[in-house]
Amino acid sequence: MRSITTNKKQAGWQKRKRRVRKKVFGTAERLRLNVYRSNKHIYAQLIDDTAGKVLFSASTLTKELSAKVDKMNKTDIATQVGEHIGKLAKAKGVEKVVFDRGGFLYHGRIKALADGARGAGLKF
Repeated sequence: MRSITTNKKQAGWQKRKRRVRKKVFGTAERLRLNVYRSNKHIYAQLIDDTAGKVLFSASTLTKELSAKVDKMNKTDIATQVGEHIGKLAKAKGVEKVVFDRGGFLYHGRIKALADGARGAGLKF
């Protein structure tokens, strides 16, 4: 059974997520870079909202990154995921994206992922 505090935190996160998604929309020219963070892993997706499709994704569970991230801290892992999604996007010709932090504060691992994607050449 969940505690009342957990439900309040979850409700606050959902509220922030809806507020962000109301303003952020990805098109074919400018995809949406969506980020989700759990306690153990971090996930990033490039989404075309007009077609409703996920074009690229990267996470700590992908084969290329899972071997690298064994001895790193969470912030360094997030940077690696950002660089990986940036490289995938650049290889397919995507340069500009809209950043969707998904209700999370732009701080810590979310900021590290964004900086990694910028380091790989994405602009947002």
